[in-house]
Amino acid sequence: MNRRRFIQAVPLAGLATAAKAGSMLPTSITTHTESLHDREYWTSLMVRIAEPVLYNLSKGQLKKVMPLEVAPAYSKPVEKVTYLEAFGRTMAGIAPWLELGADETAEGKIRGRMIRLAQEATAQAVNPSGPDYMNFTGQYDGQPLVDGAFLAHGFLRAPKQLWEPLPEKTKQQVVAAFKSLRSIKPGYNNWLLFAAMIETALLQFGEEWDAMRVDFAVKKHQEWYKGDGMYGDGTDFHFDYYNGFVIQPMLLDILKVLVAKGKAPKSEYEQALQRMQRYGVIQERLISPEGTFPVVGRSMAYRNAGFQPLAQLALNDQLPDSLSPAQVRCALTAVKKRIFEAPETFDQKGWMQLGFCGHQPEIADVYTSTGSSYLCTVAFLALGLPSTHTFWTGAPEEWTSQKAWKGKPVLKDHAL
Repeated sequence: MNRRRFIQAVPLAGLATAAKAGSMLPTSITTHTESLHDREYWTSLMVRIAEPVLYNLSKGQLKKVMPLEVAPAYSKPVEKVTYLEAFGRTMAGIAPWLELGADETAEGKIRGRMIRLAQEATAQAVNPSGPDYMNFTGQYDGQPLVDGAFLAHGFLRAPKQLWEPLPEKTKQQVVAAFKSLRSIKPGYNNWLLFAAMIETALLQFGEEWDAMRVDFAVKKHQEWYKGDGMYGDGTDFHFDYYNGFVIQPMLLDILKVLVAKGKAPKSEYEQALQRMQRYGVIQERLISPEGTFPVVGRSMAYRNAGFQPLAQLALNDQLPDSLSPAQVRCALTAVKKRIFEAPETFDQKGWMQLGFCGHQPEIADVYTSTGSSYLCTVAFLALGLPSTHTFWTGAPEEWTSQKAWKGKPVLKDHAL
């Protein structure tokens, strides 16, 4: 049977059966999404995206089977960077869901299998003698600093499932990999946060860490704040989604660890949170009544990843009072449907293709390859909320632009 056609409209119970069988999960998802509840839809879609990466890496065959599509005028040594991109970015997005742990529900059984795949994939990625050993140096290009940071973020988001159960040998190999990334000099922009995130993870897990890299990144981003919930990417402001792709989520989680470890005042975390909440309000208002949003700026091939702050605020029960969990859920679900149900988003074997809405390699930047696309998983962070949370159980609600364009009452908006 063609695996890609196996789960047309299959419920999670069917996926659980496939997971128990121990084979690679099917990689199709129904386009008849009105029959799926939002959480079931998000979960099925997340598994579809992440499973080819984690399954193949867990078997030591990611480099053998993952396609290497690159943007026009691509400028990096793709075989030295794209695999860590796929792995680190997938882990950053799937981590909160995995942190819920396995249970006997249909979803919980799938989650249990994905946890095992993620743990086994980690061991493969840092095993110097393994076929999928990844490049954690700047010998060929500085890109591994970026994706090492996304991997570190994943460990911070799921310490009980992705870090603590790892064998001690694997942990030390991860630590060695992270420390080797210190050879890469970060750019004077959002890249400072990549260096800081890696050091923050080392701090969190009781390893030797470089406080200077963290302190410098935090202070520079505080200096680069431009107002109304938005930071510059370096000294300049860029009208793009890097506040969502990187800056706000990493800065807030770095400060969270620093405060917990007594390395920063709580007021710095609270300030960053207030700014993210304002940015979240803006993000929700950017989603059109049809579930679209402006295609502007660099890295649009990351698809919906720019909505990471809104998803993270939901995950942490930190949405501002003007946004209900249900309206955020409905808005983000609409975005996912518009993006991931576009034809040719995935290739015939279930791998993501370059593009924003479908297969559009021309929109990809010169640093974009197959692995880059998997940053889209960070828009799924709210799956880390249990199924009983009001984010999932609340009755469907219209989001701001839907109400506004129907002439319904809408709260006025103000700058921070």
